[in-house]
Amino acid sequence: MKYLFISAKFKKEICITKLRIKEKTIGLISTVQFLDNLIQIQKQLSKQGKKIIIGGQILGCNVKNAEKIQNKVQAFLYIGSGKFHPLAISQKINKPIYTFNPLTQEFSKLNEQDIAKVKAIKKTAKIKFLAANKIGILVSTKPGQNRLKQALALKEKLEKKNKKVYVFLFNDLDLNQLENFPQIEAWVNTACPGFSLEHPFVWIDDINKVI
Repeated sequence: MKYLFISAKFKKEICITKLRIKEKTIGLISTVQFLDNLIQIQKQLSKQGKKIIIGGQILGCNVKNAEKIQNKVQAFLYIGSGKFHPLAISQKINKPIYTFNPLTQEFSKLNEQDIAKVKAIKKTAKIKFLAANKIGILVSTKPGQNRLKQALALKEKLEKKNKKVYVFLFNDLDLNQLENFPQIEAWVNTACPGFSLEHPFVWIDDINKVI
């Protein structure tokens, strides 16, 4: 089945009152819905005495726009909803991350408990992987997420260590379907690193550091 993705942009004006951010230099990032509002937000916060550097769009699987400005800022302000994207940043950058949801006007700071929870999930996944003898490698067929070549190279490497390795191809991953393979002791995620923030599937790049 083919999909057509259309970016939905937020058309209303975003009004941000004085935020409780002690840091002076702030990196501004968002999802695609709010990209057109970033310059407007930058002007508002600059009038409040903040130095704003626009990083731009981030994804759960790609936070490079935050990484490229991390040495220029003291903290980040994420414009958007949910914690998925800020948590992705927290795994790459050790700086305060604030969030503002234009839809609810809710402002908060990403807390240490949320960050620690993600780190615990990743640690558990790595321990399970190292102890496993039967391993499943998840491979997406979607453009931009397909890492079949890397998955097959990993399979070969693991099989030389006497591991039994199975490659699972999918377009849309249904977690319930994985229950049909109880023999799999650990799962390797090759599709999107953000997926490993919420599920105990070790990310392929993390594996290369331990094998």
